[in-house]
Amino acid sequence: MKFTLSWLKDHLDTEASLGEICEKLTMIGLEVESVDDRAVFEPFRIARVLSAAQHPDADRLKLLSVDAGPEVNGGKPLQIVCGAPNAREGLVGVLALPGTYVPGIDTTLAVGKIRGVESFGMMCSERELELSDEHNGIIDLPADAPVGKRFADYAGLIDPVIEINLTPNHPDATGVSGVARDLAAAGLGALKTPAVPRIEGEGDVGVALEVTSATCLGFALRRVSGVKNGPSPEWLQKRLKAIGLRPINALVDVTNYITFDRGRPLHVFDAGKVAGGLRVRDAAEGETILALDQREYALPAGACVIADDEGVESIAGIMGGEHSGCDETTTEVLVESALWEPLDIARTGRTLGIVTDARYRFERGVDPAFMEPGLDLATRMILDLCGGTASKRVVEGVAAVPPKEIRLPLAEFERLTGLSIDPAEQERILGVLGFAPRWEGDALHCTVPSWRPDVDGKADLVEEVMRLHGVDEIRPVPLPAHSSVNGRILTTPQIRDRAARRALAARGMVECVSYSFVSQIEAQTFGGGDPALKLANPISADLSDMRPSLLPGLIAAARRNAARGYGDTALFEVAGIYQSDMPEGQRRVAGGIRRGTAGEAGPGRFWSGNAAAVSLYDAKADAFAVLEAVGFPADRLTIEAPASDWYHPGRSGRVKLGPKVVIAEFGEFHPKVLKTLDVAGPLCGFEVFLDRVPEPKKKPTRTKPVLALSPFQPVRRDFAFLVDASVEAGRILRAAEGADKALVREVRVFDVFSGEALGGDKKSVAIEVTLAPGERTLTEEELEAVSAKIVAGVGKATGATLRG
Repeated sequence: MKFTLSWLKDHLDTEASLGEICEKLTMIGLEVESVDDRAVFEPFRIARVLSAAQHPDADRLKLLSVDAGPEVNGGKPLQIVCGAPNAREGLVGVLALPGTYVPGIDTTLAVGKIRGVESFGMMCSERELELSDEHNGIIDLPADAPVGKRFADYAGLIDPVIEINLTPNHPDATGVSGVARDLAAAGLGALKTPAVPRIEGEGDVGVALEVTSATCLGFALRRVSGVKNGPSPEWLQKRLKAIGLRPINALVDVTNYITFDRGRPLHVFDAGKVAGGLRVRDAAEGETILALDQREYALPAGACVIADDEGVESIAGIMGGEHSGCDETTTEVLVESALWEPLDIARTGRTLGIVTDARYRFERGVDPAFMEPGLDLATRMILDLCGGTASKRVVEGVAAVPPKEIRLPLAEFERLTGLSIDPAEQERILGVLGFAPRWEGDALHCTVPSWRPDVDGKADLVEEVMRLHGVDEIRPVPLPAHSSVNGRILTTPQIRDRAARRALAARGMVECVSYSFVSQIEAQTFGGGDPALKLANPISADLSDMRPSLLPGLIAAARRNAARGYGDTALFEVAGIYQSDMPEGQRRVAGGIRRGTAGEAGPGRFWSGNAAAVSLYDAKADAFAVLEAVGFPADRLTIEAPASDWYHPGRSGRVKLGPKVVIAEFGEFHPKVLKTLDVAGPLCGFEVFLDRVPEPKKKPTRTKPVLALSPFQPVRRDFAFLVDASVEAGRILRAAEGADKALVREVRVFDVFSGEALGGDKKSVAIEVTLAPGERTLTEEELEAVSAKIVAGVGKATGATLRG
């Protein structure tokens, strides 16, 4: 939204400076995007041509002797080389001196030689000053123009242009009058927007009007006969040019001016080009229109249009048609002021890809009560600028909407904002904004004005008062102190998320943030694909389903890294996955992958030996590191093989708590999965389901237990058990540990052997058991007794026998 300072002051009586106005606009939520103070025009001066002689070496160039006033060159004439056909003795024009930036040609002038003759400046055309497209000659001012003075002061060009950024919920600020109203309410002046006198007119419109589209919420029409169309006056052209609009003719310029001045889009039809009556209807399949931007549009079925007997003449609320546009031959016009359903206008504009000033306002919601006054305002300007006589108005489709009443208790403002504002000031602000406040007891009763569709309840009124009183008046207040110094702030899921991230980062992995969406094939590959988790409006075909696992996104990231030369990657993510469309179907997971040689010790090739390729044991170590970090010791867990179908069946496992609860999975990926995801190389991964890990029991004290160190020599004994090939080594370890908990301190596997000598369905698992006596050195009989307990316990738990 752009406007000039003088334009704003047509509606606001204020002595505030440009800087104060811009600062206040930003503070009240109308953020200033840019300010053009028009300083580019300051160097240009009015100068008189004293003589114009032929250039000695160029037929089309002249040597001018130019008087630029006593302040330039000590009052002495300047020599200027000029090629304009209207350059002559006595002409008063605009001079740019060396060092001046000329915006129309994007050049900073310097003293130069043209065909061997020095030129100390340039006489400018209107195009070179971006005043118009005229470039057939230099600017020709009246003879009494003050020589030596700044041209910008003489021509009124020093009128700063302010551009503000509007939020969608502030439609009243799409007009300069609405911006002025906010500034007046903020205490920066008095609002002086004049009321619009009603024009009744004489005679009939002479055109039948029919409204059948539900998109049209109101339609007002009037004929103005005997107009003389032509260029609009200079003041109007200047304002339109300043905000980036090209003046066309008086009739069109009037509608553009009112669009920005009052936020009320209008349209004018050349009445002589309208065949029969006007019908506001929905477009039929296959209808087209040649619009005012010289482009032909295929209209979507159901889009609201204004049509005559021969076809569509305008896209309702968006753009008019070329056929019925006004030009210099227009003598009779139909002036339209309508009201449209915002969502329908936004939908049609988005479908056609058309962005206009009218659509910008209608899709946000224009003031319904200003529909007829807007018609009268346009009529008055047309009569003043183009002459003619106005007919009576025709109004169709208007439904009365009762105004909303809101009660604002006096204490509500301080309760919601913490600010204490004088009730009279609250009443003043709401009154200037048009809410007509009145006191009833200890509350203000307000009537929401028609131009504020965004205000719905008392909180909105509080927001308006706070916005205009000043958000900067809110002082920071410290949060209340906790009753306990050691009081916990973070929730258990938050603590686990942070602990998992730290643990994985400490193992050399890099955190990755990926989309929560995956393709359908990826979702199905990793156990998803539920239709309930398919997006209704995906941003792309490859992101169509909510992810059932973190692994597809991490594998895709590793694939992209490998394609760019970074094959050894270790990535992790802590985020949500989606197993159903119910709240309990969203799970919190810590997942990661390793590719190539990106093990914990680091990837790459070394003179002392290359790093090994990653395997399921790297993934297992990562998963167990997360479980330890979130406070769940690994010695209470059961591991079984295999994991889910996307893992390799012989190189994966799942970590279980009890017989049913799976809290983690790890392993190398299935070759079919790697082929589906178009990724190669050693690749392993894991997922820890954080919300399935039970919280540790609260301890009555945080005191660490007494450190008990045995002064006696530990004893290590080896056992080799012959078991079925399907028996996990973990079962043997747990059975050995439980044989005598007082003496057995550590058990670990140091050898696994299988072969034809043992039989195809058997294997040998050798373990080392460390015994740590606490009271005295063990005797041989005691060692034999403990060994027998270990052999018996392992045999009972796994069916193993001691290998001879």
